[in-house]
Amino acid sequence: MKTKLSIAILTSLLALSPAAHANFSVNVGAINVNPDNDGSKINEAPTLGLKGDSDTQLGITVDYAFNDQWVLELIAATPFSHDVEGTGGLAGNKIADIKHLPPSLVAQYHFLDSSYALRPFVGVGINYTTFFDEQPSAALKATLGTNDVEVKLDDSFGFVAQVGANYKIDEKWGLHAMVSIMDIDTDATVYANGAKALTSTVSLDPVVAMFGLKYSF
Repeated sequence: MKTKLSIAILTSLLALSPAAHANFSVNVGAINVNPDNDGSKINEAPTLGLKGDSDTQLGITVDYAFNDQWVLELIAATPFSHDVEGTGGLAGNKIADIKHLPPSLVAQYHFLDSSYALRPFVGVGINYTTFFDEQPSAALKATLGTNDVEVKLDDSFGFVAQVGANYKIDEKWGLHAMVSIMDIDTDATVYANGAKALTSTVSLDPVVAMFGLKYSF
């Protein structure tokens, strides 16, 4: 029994051995978040809605290669800022400024093998978005008739789908490009004088694109 157990343990360790030689790489470049803005309505007035503009920040992703095909990628960036404007009867009116961080963890499958300079990949994963520093606009305060206005957005979990490619310049340096679709839905609440005034289910669902340098070590 002990012999069989030892063989089983040894077999498991051998199966995991590629992870012991896994390669790390870091991608640094410009990353853009462009919200889809479809379906974000104010619950108290369904003909009115909200939309956010796009923003570009410094993107940093860290890759952990389990083997030649499978890679786990962590996507991070400096905080994104968006102007939130009204739609419908609120078109052209700024509602608030918001900031958010959408770190994501993505499992990628890389096509071809490491002997190829250009390697496309696809990926799926999860996203966690946290919103902070929500600032109501002067127009919103005027509409609600008070300066005591707060805007709160709930944090969000969602799925990520990704396509991209890496181009190897040499053994250390390369280029990295990816496009991801992130499922980001949040409940927004506007408070006036401490009381709930407006609510909205905001569907950002942005397209996230990044292009940058890749360094492997």
